[in-house]
Amino acid sequence: MKGSIGFRKIGDGGYYYVSWYIGRKQYKINKYKGIICRDRSMAERLLSIMRSDEENGVFRIEKYLFQAIDVITYLDEWLEKEKHLSPATLKDYQNSIKNHLKPWFQTHHVMLHEIQYDTLCSLLNDIKRDGKGKLNVLYCLHAALKSAARSGKILKVPEFPEKKKYQIEPTVIKAISEARQIAVIQAIPIQHQPIFWWLKYHFRRPSEAMALHKEDYDKEKDCFIIRRSFSNKQIVHHTKTHKIHYIPCHPDFKQWMNKLHKSFGEYYFTHVTSRLGGRRYQHDFLVDLWNEAAKKCGETINMYAGLKHSSCTAFVNEHGGSVDELQMLTDHARRDSVLKYTDIKLEAKRRIQGKVITLRTRHQDQEHSKNI
Repeated sequence: MKGSIGFRKIGDGGYYYVSWYIGRKQYKINKYKGIICRDRSMAERLLSIMRSDEENGVFRIEKYLFQAIDVITYLDEWLEKEKHLSPATLKDYQNSIKNHLKPWFQTHHVMLHEIQYDTLCSLLNDIKRDGKGKLNVLYCLHAALKSAARSGKILKVPEFPEKKKYQIEPTVIKAISEARQIAVIQAIPIQHQPIFWWLKYHFRRPSEAMALHKEDYDKEKDCFIIRRSFSNKQIVHHTKTHKIHYIPCHPDFKQWMNKLHKSFGEYYFTHVTSRLGGRRYQHDFLVDLWNEAAKKCGETINMYAGLKHSSCTAFVNEHGGSVDELQMLTDHARRDSVLKYTDIKLEAKRRIQGKVITLRTRHQDQEHSKNI
């Protein structure tokens, strides 16, 4: 039968333990109901329970290795210690724990070390959110379990449900042509246009433009340094990727640099009616400006899609830029992140197709010349 009893001598005393192998890995379990096995009978009772679990198909080594920790208590303690999270991520985690994870674990009595693949599949099916929302909740739990594994509270992070189980609807990125984009920006009051032209020409996020400081423009190198951002309306001194990005100043933006509102504050983009510190812009204010101008132009596209998405698609579709060049300009770590923009993949394939047709035509002409 599986398992055996051993004794470790320490000075004049010692303790008994159950030796248990899983594959080639040996585990030595020396506690029964949280108490060290000082006599052999305790170790025998422990071994009997372990063999019973094995025979009934419910054996999990975590049950005997770790102290039973309540999931809800652990989630609260874990989130309290996560000081490095951005305000936006913290808010999302708080929502996931309060509205989804806590209610579920209150009705499903599972200890931290007992969370397994089947537990997670059941949780996934019960979350009342769309596919992306379910993914966010499970991502929060994954981060918590990863921390638990690192601190020795569980053996390892259990396998999570496959991506197809989340039933995430593909996101269709919307964009408008450059001409329509320019028309919307021109419909914005001229004193507020500089920040929108900057966003158009430099393919950045509004949160990065709002956080830009005067010191972030390097006159000698003629570039902007992206090193801070806004998250959940709070300034954070890092970007979304925690990397510093150097962005060459676009030549067409030069004309707007002398039209910037002059202020004594540290922010690069400011406006006189702002009540915020440094007279900086606020995201909601930018959205209102964009929506009002878009309405005048008969457009319904939102600000993010109308600026970053539209600039990215125009770079490839209208100006002949490559996907690799766009990835370099936008500082996306993964190529897939660039391919998501509307029709970029299609346009790239169309250009390749054009090259193939051109090469085929040249080859046919050469063959025809040989036969003359």
